[in-house]
Amino acid sequence: MGGSPTYTEVTVARQSPQRPDADEPELDDTTGLAEPDAAEPDAAEPDADAPTGADRALWDDLRIEPVEIALPAGTGFTLRAYRPTSELTPTDVAERDADDPFLARRQVVETDEDEDEGDVVILDEDVARDFAESDDEEKRAKRDDEATEEEKDADEAAADEDSDEDSDEEVPVFLSHQGRLLLFKTAESLVSFVRSGAPNDMSQLDSWHELSERVEPADIAPPDEDVYELDLVVENLRGGHDTWDPTLLIEAGEVARDLAYALRLPAVLHMLSSGSSLDDLDEALRSSVNGGFGGFMGRRKLRKIGAQTASLGWRTIVGKISAIVDWRD
Repeated sequence: MGGSPTYTEVTVARQSPQRPDADEPELDDTTGLAEPDAAEPDAAEPDADAPTGADRALWDDLRIEPVEIALPAGTGFTLRAYRPTSELTPTDVAERDADDPFLARRQVVETDEDEDEGDVVILDEDVARDFAESDDEEKRAKRDDEATEEEKDADEAAADEDSDEDSDEEVPVFLSHQGRLLLFKTAESLVSFVRSGAPNDMSQLDSWHELSERVEPADIAPPDEDVYELDLVVENLRGGHDTWDPTLLIEAGEVARDLAYALRLPAVLHMLSSGSSLDDLDEALRSSVNGGFGGFMGRRKLRKIGAQTASLGWRTIVGKISAIVDWRD
């Protein structure tokens, strides 16, 4: 369903399965060498079921997961978790926004507009009298409207409280600090940071302390579904409908929404919101991978989505996410 990087590939050694002792191999009468057993699998091929260095039980127990994100500037590792909104304090973006020259300029413009509003000077007495009477009527109407609005707000607040009690939605939180996503180019640097006790937004999680004691570099091995290649999205879209990669684009949309929510990037959330052109693209991609009539309609809908519009939209999203990344070596 974001802020807002590049990925560093981590190779995890697989343990070769131990086979039970077999009978001594027969020797070739002519060469004196052991004849290969054609039925035996190649010993060099890894076993798909063999364990890796990553301890998945660690992440399942602590309800935190490592993710890998590739951005035009590089690839990095970070952490993500999902928790009820009542358990999380949103990241503080005040310092980040203060460093944004475009946001600062907009705030100055709004302040200037407020300062321009001054007292109205009326020279004609008759006009002044009419103005005063009209002003009184407006004030009475305003008081009535405010009373109605207060009642409406009270009803809405009560409804919101009931909704909060019924459902406390789980939302994403990333390894971030003051509105910036922390991305680490190596697993070792990520683990070193976690153990350091440095301030970050995930330290509020009840399982954070245990993670800092148990995590090892070998554990930072995200599964394929948690590897996001945002650096490839724009080029893939530019290639045209026939080259679009549904898995790549769908997963990019998921992590972008998570980042936008956790890092408080309203512009990205708006671009991916329900009813937007990029949300239509996401829905069509999801339908296209299905079989039958639904898949046919999804592919047909994709043909109506402009490749240039989609690529420009995603370029903006990737740029905004990249702008709030704090790279750590």
